[in-house]
Amino acid sequence: MYKIVVTGGSRGLGLGIAVRLVEAGYEVIAIARKSTKELVAAQEVANRDTPRLHFRAFDLSDIDGIAALVKQLRAEFGKVYGLVNNAAVGTSGILSNARVEQIQSQIQLNTVSPIVLSKFLLRSMMAGGGGRIVNVSSIVGFTGYSGLSVYSATKAAMIGFTKSLAREVGQLGITVNSVAPGFLDTEMTSEMEQSHKDTIARRSALRRMPEVIDVANAVEFLMGEKARNITGIVLTVDAGNTV
Repeated sequence: MYKIVVTGGSRGLGLGIAVRLVEAGYEVIAIARKSTKELVAAQEVANRDTPRLHFRAFDLSDIDGIAALVKQLRAEFGKVYGLVNNAAVGTSGILSNARVEQIQSQIQLNTVSPIVLSKFLLRSMMAGGGGRIVNVSSIVGFTGYSGLSVYSATKAAMIGFTKSLAREVGQLGITVNSVAPGFLDTEMTSEMEQSHKDTIARRSALRRMPEVIDVANAVEFLMGEKARNITGIVLTVDAGNTV
């Protein structure tokens, strides 16, 4: 059974992706700082017959500890076939008022951490003769959004990382792709007023906001055999908001 690591997998989009991958037949290791009641409930369902959804606590902002984390995962689970770099933090506010530490922490967690994690997990994929990496970006990585300049910069960086790494490891049988969700109804958009969400929906071609399951389905597709000749792309899931 293929094993896939999903970061930020204890809630929201990450948990939705983890659950969808389990439903598709994969064994998933969710990584996050701490567990949640939503994750525990999902594990009770997923692990009813055989363990399929695991959780390992780790703070991905601890860059120096990532190598040891991967070593531990390989010792415990064996070869890792796939990685979904989903963990990210988004802090809204105009750049001139942002604290430097806040900027640094966003860049570290959203960009440096997934790159370093990919570096070490790639070795497992190379040894196994192939694999899949899916980086979760965002439409703001190429459209921009007022008040999210740092977050947008980190998501744009992940798109560049995706395209370059795809060329680097393609000959090894490893595909690297990105999904770029539009605004989803998750914790990250919980501060938005409903009227603002309604405006976003009205501006989209489909007159609605995408849901977590839509992004999870896109990730599952890119992980599977049907996407074996797809690499270096950015799959936008935004209900036509950027059309």
